[in-house]
Amino acid sequence: MKLPKRTVSVAPMLDWTDRHCRYFHRLISRHTWLYTEMVTTGALLYGDVARHLDFSDEEHPVALQLGGSEPDDLAQCAKLGEKWGYDEINLNCGCPSERVQKGAFGACLMKESTLVARCVAAMRDAVSIDVTVKHRIGVDDVHTYDFVRDFVGEIAEAGCRTFIVHARNAILKGLSPKENRDIPPLRYDVVYRLKKDFPELEILINGGVETADEVARHLEQVDGVMIGRAAYHYPWRMAEFDRRFYGDDTPAPTQADIVKAMIPYIETQLSRYGEKGLKMHGITRHMLGLMHGQPGARRFRQILSDASRLATGKPAAVLLEALAAVRL
Repeated sequence: MKLPKRTVSVAPMLDWTDRHCRYFHRLISRHTWLYTEMVTTGALLYGDVARHLDFSDEEHPVALQLGGSEPDDLAQCAKLGEKWGYDEINLNCGCPSERVQKGAFGACLMKESTLVARCVAAMRDAVSIDVTVKHRIGVDDVHTYDFVRDFVGEIAEAGCRTFIVHARNAILKGLSPKENRDIPPLRYDVVYRLKKDFPELEILINGGVETADEVARHLEQVDGVMIGRAAYHYPWRMAEFDRRFYGDDTPAPTQADIVKAMIPYIETQLSRYGEKGLKMHGITRHMLGLMHGQPGARRFRQILSDASRLATGKPAAVLLEALAAVRL
């Protein structure tokens, strides 16, 4: 299968980009790359592999993001990801949370470029699919361009060809993960400079991008754009991505089409995983932003969040009622 370019992608977001969210996003855009939440090597080596890795075939192209810092462990987990059918393995070198730091991975790995290079080399030796790295432009008070340039250069020598660069520093002490997404200033020029210095590499930019027009402006400087929270809160913005960024003129589904397409999906998921604790809210929560800006959007959100309605276990009734509340 020929995969589309990583021109646009949706960022890995903890507690958000699970398999149900990705299936929903795929209904909106056929070509945008989707990423899993970060999955730690420990969760795969000692936990329920299927729970972490199962996904729907419709999600392709989809990448598995791993969190870890032991080359052998990452190689084993990359093999699992390839076996499960993922199209890419991505190494997290950008998460600043204290919990992740205690595991000696995430953004703190930017201080250990040689270790990251070993991790990338081990994964590349283990799989035939792409191994990519997502990272920040600096750590704490290290703001020099040389730092991120040298990091990218060393990892590239280990064989990595694709770098997803969050255009902020990671502050490892004193800021929460949420604050790390807002307080360190965005420095897009650093990412643009990386592309100029490494023209042979695929450089994707991430951080603060919200609209298709912003995507288009960044694409004048880099190879791809990764969108985070805006894709989750305002998913319908992705509806123009296929035509605008991939040249696909196939008529896009309407918002109503997407809601109706989610009905059989939810029914199947509840019948398959309901005994393991899956509730309808675990899927409909990802759909709340679909009607943003439409008359009736607030009522749409209320219905899809109403515990008594969701407890009925009748997706068709709930989703069609929510859809009827919107004046499209």
